[in-house]
Amino acid sequence: MKRWGAAGGPAERFGVQVVQMLGAAEYRSARIRGCVSEERRTQQRRWAAWAPKIRLASPAAPLALGLAVLLALVACGGRDTPDDQTFHQDVVNSSNGAEVTFDATVLDTPVESGGHERFNVRAATSETLEIDHNTTLAQYAPIKAGDALVIHGQLYIDPGPRIGVHCTHAQTSSGCPNPGWIMFANNYYE
Repeated sequence: MKRWGAAGGPAERFGVQVVQMLGAAEYRSARIRGCVSEERRTQQRRWAAWAPKIRLASPAAPLALGLAVLLALVACGGRDTPDDQTFHQDVVNSSNGAEVTFDATVLDTPVESGGHERFNVRAATSETLEIDHNTTLAQYAPIKAGDALVIHGQLYIDPGPRIGVHCTHAQTSSGCPNPGWIMFANNYYE
């Protein structure tokens, strides 16, 4: 009869002679240290049954995670969402140059002037302001009075006070350090 102890231990190499060399008590202690409880052995067997399946799936896991993140970014466009209350606070605090994203409704027909599409909007927080959309750097937005928009750009406050938003284009410059856009009918004009 072959006796098994800890892997590579004396009982595995020498069998029954170990009992005589170590003495029965020491042999029993060595054997117990190398053993695993029946409960743990069952657990290991259950894990071993799943391990090949998990190992097969694991190379695809980073790809699946990456794809999920990409889809989430595409779905939301990776863009700022409207924050009407922050926009309102920026207007109240005269935060000239603040980067803003807000909901608005077009009040009049846009006018093309000097490479800009200019039109007035009413923000969801009741401010009326001018939008200066640079059409030499961005697509013309086909909007009309009554259309709902989301606007992302740079707030300006001129003397008077006259408030407006410009830098609604993706191309950045020293005057427009952050890319902007206008969203109309689920299309971005940038």
